[in-house]
Amino acid sequence: MKRKRTVLQHILSEKQKFEKKKVGGNMSAKDDFGTTKYVIYAEFEANGVVERPDVVGAIFGQTEGLLGDDLDLRELQKTGRIGRIKVEVHTKAGKTYGTITVPSSLDRVETAILAAALETIDRVGPCEARIKVIKIEDVRATKRKYIIERAKEILETLMEEEIPESQELTEEVKKAVRAKELIEYGPEKLPAGPHVPFSDSIIVVEGRADVLNLLKHGIKNAIAVEGTSVPETIIRLSKERIVTAFTDGDRGGELILKELLQVADIDYVARAPEGKEVEELTKKEIIKALRSKVPAEQVINELFYKGKSFYDLIREKEKEKEKVEEVRKEEVKAEKPVVVAKEEPKEVKVEVKKEEKYIKPIQPPKSVELEKFKDFIEKVKNNSTAILLDENKNVIAEIPVRDLLSSLNDKEGIYAIIFNGIITQRLIDIVSEKGVKYLIGARKVNVVRRPIDLKILTFAE
Repeated sequence: MKRKRTVLQHILSEKQKFEKKKVGGNMSAKDDFGTTKYVIYAEFEANGVVERPDVVGAIFGQTEGLLGDDLDLRELQKTGRIGRIKVEVHTKAGKTYGTITVPSSLDRVETAILAAALETIDRVGPCEARIKVIKIEDVRATKRKYIIERAKEILETLMEEEIPESQELTEEVKKAVRAKELIEYGPEKLPAGPHVPFSDSIIVVEGRADVLNLLKHGIKNAIAVEGTSVPETIIRLSKERIVTAFTDGDRGGELILKELLQVADIDYVARAPEGKEVEELTKKEIIKALRSKVPAEQVINELFYKGKSFYDLIREKEKEKEKVEEVRKEEVKAEKPVVVAKEEPKEVKVEVKKEEKYIKPIQPPKSVELEKFKDFIEKVKNNSTAILLDENKNVIAEIPVRDLLSSLNDKEGIYAIIFNGIITQRLIDIVSEKGVKYLIGARKVNVVRRPIDLKILTFAE
């Protein structure tokens, strides 16, 4: 009896190994039996040597007519409600042991009846035999288990993959829009922003990626050199426009800057932070670099004659500013004039004048133009209104300053706008598109580019 159990265990273990090797593991029943609901597993023992056909014949022969026509194995197999019966045999010491597998698509009760019917078989071929049902497996439960395990794997894979956030999606859309805004300018088809053809000031950068990055942050008057040699279009533009050279903070940027200063009429020089490229700068870094621009004459003097770099010049300017601030603080704190305060004023005045020279408008408007609108200026100074005039200086509308931007879309034929407020770059872009010729306000803030056909004036001028 002990030997019989050992042999059966061996057969069952071999069967399990075989099933594990199949694709799907626990889904082997699905692969073998299609739409099977249940699988009957049984083991048998015969007192003699028998073959597989003997076992199958005994199953069909000894159950025929036992359960009636509805549960006859031959009929059930013809209609596909019982699958192919699998039998595995193993002979040892004159006896035969093995396993029987019967796939069933019947319901639970009918399958249990069939399983019980198998145990009524007492002979296989010429030998006495005994069959015992080990278990009835619910294939659907196995499928559910497989589904759960597989769903876990799929979910883990999905969570590991990088899903773009809403901000990244927004950036992708903006990037596509910016690429459409990019234009080709001149015979060389240089990459440029949409404002280059009509803006009176332009920014010259190294490549297409630099122009795209500036477009990303709202600067639309940049044009790229696209190579080491300066194109004729850039040289021609430098004679007609106010040009700021904005190069990378590496060795290549320095070489292009030197060439630009030699062959083109550059007005200002700005550079990316040391070791960085313009295409990778953030908006804050771009604005800071452009605000720190230096007159080209000063850069030429330091770069070609004194052998200093652009960054040495910037550091010297910062130190000078710090000295000026320190002196001013000392003058405020001091109750009486001291010797140091008397010796330093000349240097302080010189530095202040230099700074004033750098930030002074390139083309200061004439005071005669302000005289044309003197009465209207005096009127808006006393309240927060904006006056819109036509070409004959007739008042089109008087609106609150806070509603100026929203009201411009509804007005046509505007020749001049006079208001007691701040002139911003956004306002300049909007009124330029409306064909306005004069924009007069209290003061200007962060004005980077000015259209050629728009005159921008402030009350102080």
